Amino acid sequence: MDLKQLEYFVHVVELGSFTRASDVLHIAQPALSRQVRQLEVELRQNLLVRNGRGVKPTEAGQLLLEHGRGILHQVARAKEDLGRIRGALAGRVNVGLPPSASKILTVPLTRTFRQHLPNATLSISEGLSTSMQEWLLTGRLDIALLYNPVLTTELEITPLAEEALYFVGPRTETTTVPKPITLKEIAKHALVIPNRPNAIRMQLESQMAIQGCKPLIHLEIDSVAAILDLVTDGAGYAILTKYAVTTSAHPDAYLMRPIIEPQLSTRLTMATATGRITTLTQNAMITLIKEVAEQVYVR
Repeated sequence: MDLKQLEYFVHVVELGSFTRASDVLHIAQPALSRQVRQLEVELRQNLLVRNGRGVKPTEAGQLLLEHGRGILHQVARAKEDLGRIRGALAGRVNVGLPPSASKILTVPLTRTFRQHLPNATLSISEGLSTSMQEWLLTGRLDIALLYNPVLTTELEITPLAEEALYFVGPRTETTTVPKPITLKEIAKHALVIPNRPNAIRMQLESQMAIQGCKPLIHLEIDSVAAILDLVTDGAGYAILTKYAVTTSAHPDAYLMRPIIEPQLSTRLTMATATGRITTLTQNAMITLIKEVAEQVYVR
C-alpha cells in the first residue's frame, strides 16, 4: 500500500469530492482518480461510492479511512521525532483565520512561527467562520480561529479574546467626540452588513429581537473592505470591531461609536477537530497562537 495513495484517498473522503481534493493536493483530477482506483484494485475492495454530489466511503472505505488517518499521523510523528534529533520540530500546519483577525495576526504569527519552528511549514487560509468550521472537520485545516462558534462535540474550543462591536459611519468635519448609541437607535439607520450566518449579524439580530426591534439592512456584503468602502460612499452604516476599522486602508475616514443598551461584543476562539489527533508541531503552533493573541488583543 503506497502512502501517497493512502493520503490521496483520505483527502478525497474528507473533502467529499475528487475535484476539491485535486485542488488541495495540487494534482490533476484524472491522476488522482487513477491513484485511488489502483488502491481499490490492490485491496480488492470498492472504497468509494460516486454520485452526482461527490463521493462517499463504502463500509470498507470507512474502515480504511480510520486506519489511514492513524497511519498518516504516525508517519508525521515519525518525521517530527527524527526532526527533533536535529533539534527542531518539522511538519506542516494549516491555520485558518477570519479576514478581520488575519489583518492583525498574520504578520506577528508568521514572525513567531519562523522564530520557534524554523523547520516547519505554515499555511494560512482566510475564510468565514462557518466555512472554516467545515474545513476543520474535513481535514483541510488543522487549527482555525472562529468568531462565536456554535458549541459542538466535534470541535475543541479555546477562548482567545473578546472584541467590542462599534457602530461605524463616515467621519465628517462636524464630528466631535463619538457618542454611544443604543440598539434601538441603530435600528433607525440603514446598515451594510454581512450575509447570514455571519457571527456579528446573528448576534445583532438576536439582541435587537430582545429589544423589540430589527435591523434595517440596506446591503449584504461579506467583504469587510467592501463594507467600509460603502460606508465611505454613504450607502449605510456598519457594525464592526475596532481592529476591522483600524487596520483598514483609511481608518481616519470613519467614526466608531460604542454600542450600549446592551453592549455588543464578539468572541474570538481557537478551534481544532475533536476526533483528529494533533501532531507535536500542531500542538506547538496552538501554544504560539495563544501567546500571540494575548500580546495583540490584551493591551
